[in-house]
Amino acid sequence: MSSIIVNGSSLPDIPWEDRPPSSSPKKELMWRFSKNPVIPRDLTLRSNSIFNSAVVPFKDDVNGIKFAGVFRCDDTARHMDINAGRSKDGINWEIDDEPIKFIKTDPDLPDSDYKYDPRVIFIEDRYYIIWCNGYHGPCLGLGYTFDFKKFYQMENTMMPFNRNGVLFPRKIGNNFAMYSRPSDSGHTPFGDIIYSESPDLVYWGKHRHVMAPCGGWQSTKIGAGPCPIETTEGWLVFYHGVLTSCNGFVYSFSAALMDLEKPWKVIARPKPYIINPREIYELAGDVPNVTFPVAALADSDTGRIAIYYGCADTVTGLVFGKVDEIVNWIKANKI
Repeated sequence: MSSIIVNGSSLPDIPWEDRPPSSSPKKELMWRFSKNPVIPRDLTLRSNSIFNSAVVPFKDDVNGIKFAGVFRCDDTARHMDINAGRSKDGINWEIDDEPIKFIKTDPDLPDSDYKYDPRVIFIEDRYYIIWCNGYHGPCLGLGYTFDFKKFYQMENTMMPFNRNGVLFPRKIGNNFAMYSRPSDSGHTPFGDIIYSESPDLVYWGKHRHVMAPCGGWQSTKIGAGPCPIETTEGWLVFYHGVLTSCNGFVYSFSAALMDLEKPWKVIARPKPYIINPREIYELAGDVPNVTFPVAALADSDTGRIAIYYGCADTVTGLVFGKVDEIVNWIKANKI
């Protein structure tokens, strides 16, 4: 039982593997699934790679489904799109061969040139999907589903250029809330995390600066990862950071604590990373040296956390941890 409370749902069936005997919290805060990568690159008929994908709890008792998600599936033409998927245990997945066909909530909504790096979160009565959407450059697309069968597309939330849109699981005051990373049209050599609010998920404002790169593994750019996890100590926010090495970008990730009612205010941010590329499936792939967190499952009863992360822009991995160990580590290692 965790001493730090996760304000969320009980998830007794969360994917989980105990810390191996060779590991300790002093050596590594979180540990990798021994059977990584959990999702291979070729799980669909035409996928070149499956990575940077979002997973949420979802019940379909008729078919025994306990988890569903939206997955980035680059095809063998290297076109980027997102596909729906379902799982009975969060480990073995069935992903649709065809990309999601969104139903437009307004016939004048523009088409997308591409879709990638989705996040999914349940808010109030439906599952919202936010993704990097191709519309005169990368911007943030938004849609929703009730059943992971029919998907509805809404207005883009942010104009080009922007990436890494992450919605909060509840309103802040009377408004929906989001983190994003304004960018440029290419592989941005910069990036800060920005907070925004909206009364209706259409019009966004109240923009606040949250965090900037600060050296070391997070010296080039940073961006929000999974949707924030609400705890009694603050919002637990996993985020990626990028270092520019002599051989290109290196993506690692860590976590920070944010104020519950003013999520642009940082309570504690660590200097070290938690996970960085070191296994072969993280070091070698279409884009080497990438560990990119996108989805987190957190069990309110035990404080267990499972994070799905993209590995070398090719496959998907799982990493596990405990909320009390993570929060206490953040405080002990804060900048």
